[in-house]
Amino acid sequence: MSQIVLGVGGGVAAYKSALLLRALTESGHDVRVVPTASALRFVGAATFEALSGNPVSTEVWDDVPEVAHVRIGQRADLVLVNPATADLLARAAAGRADDLLTATLLTAHCPVVFVPAMHTEMWQHPATQDNVATLRRRGAVVLPPAVGRLTGPDSGPGRLPEPADVAALAELVLSAGAGALAPDLIGRRVVISAGGTREPLDPVRFLGNRSSGLQGWALARVAAARGAEVVLVAANVELPAPFGVRVVAVESAEELRTAMHTESSGRQHAESSGQGAARPADVVVMAAAVADFRPATVAGSKLKKGGAAEPSSVELVRNPDVLVELVGSRPPGQLVVGFAAETGDAEGDVLTHARAKLARKGADLLVVNDVSAGRVFGRAENEVTVLATDGSATAVPSGRKDAVAAAIWDVVSDRLPRQA
Repeated sequence: MSQIVLGVGGGVAAYKSALLLRALTESGHDVRVVPTASALRFVGAATFEALSGNPVSTEVWDDVPEVAHVRIGQRADLVLVNPATADLLARAAAGRADDLLTATLLTAHCPVVFVPAMHTEMWQHPATQDNVATLRRRGAVVLPPAVGRLTGPDSGPGRLPEPADVAALAELVLSAGAGALAPDLIGRRVVISAGGTREPLDPVRFLGNRSSGLQGWALARVAAARGAEVVLVAANVELPAPFGVRVVAVESAEELRTAMHTESSGRQHAESSGQGAARPADVVVMAAAVADFRPATVAGSKLKKGGAAEPSSVELVRNPDVLVELVGSRPPGQLVVGFAAETGDAEGDVLTHARAKLARKGADLLVVNDVSAGRVFGRAENEVTVLATDGSATAVPSGRKDAVAAAIWDVVSDRLPRQA
């Protein structure tokens, strides 16, 4: 059981901290809520105490014999500040200790994660950006805010990410450390495919596969947390969109193919941003399970049993190899990452088949899943090996899919050219 300090800043998004608190306690963590005085104007102390089972205080003068302003930070395995307002970021960057939360931040030896929430103008102000840079330079994790509806009619960057995303990233930091969310993808544009395609047979039936999209979702969430601009091409995935990620929904292999070419080339980015020139993706990740074959014909009405219309067989035709096409059409400097779900057989083990596939596809990296005995699909954990064209193999041990995603991004980040 981990000891988590949940700091709560005084913004209207503080109500989401109650949902985050419940998610953390239901995962078995001992959570001590340390709000600011302003936060208690939005959510009462009784709510936090009831959900956490721990006392709530804002002042260093409470529980003086415990020396709470020192002990709480010293005992913590993680300090998570959600929401982190512009004022709280400024006080943390300045090293203030004028309430229990800021004093706790100064005594914590564990990872510290700030989850900002404020109006767009406040987030984009140079003073706030300087404070964020200062905190990151000192080793704290400062997540980028989500984009969406803010207080009143306003919309833009500054929205608090949803509690499920924050809880997943908190688990990642607890298991892998703050380095798992290093801001090394700031300024990068990433396009990821996820899920499994469906090839229609008639208006009711389709040929599909078992991919849940969970690993692709984790890759997108972690990339966004590390600062990337992320586009997620999602094939039949019924999951909430990760924060800060633009989702393009597709169904068939042909739809995914079109979307991946458009997004990886940057044509859609240029149109949506109003920029004249396309900005190609820095990294393209093909994590989706794309059908190798599709029915040669699609019936216009449901195929029924009996009668002359009952099919005796289904003719299949091969789908284009999207990964090979992306490799062949990529602009200079673009890194392409493929995924391979493999099983061993009489002709070789999983890595033997994967190395042959990497050479055949021409990608820079290949993430290999051993899917024997129903492993990986739909599971919360994963275990992969990342193969590179230089012959190296990076084994990623079994862990939550966010932790696996962070390890994959570590390998990718090491291969990206330095930004000016």
